[in-house]
Amino acid sequence: MKEVLLYIDPGSGSYLVQMIIAGVLAGVFYFKGLWWKIKNFFVRAKKDDATNGIK
Repeated sequence: MKEVLLYIDPGSGSYLVQMIIAGVLAGVFYFKGLWWKIKNFFVRAKKDDATNGIK
């Protein structure tokens, strides 16, 4: 039986951790934006909000 030894050097390991964190944060911001689009589709703005206070 052949034994396989795997080694991840610190540079590659930190890069892997950085990519995982970036992926999670990208997912959070994507779904946050998607949630706002869905919410704004179903919720009507008040008349004052639509003009941003300009009369």
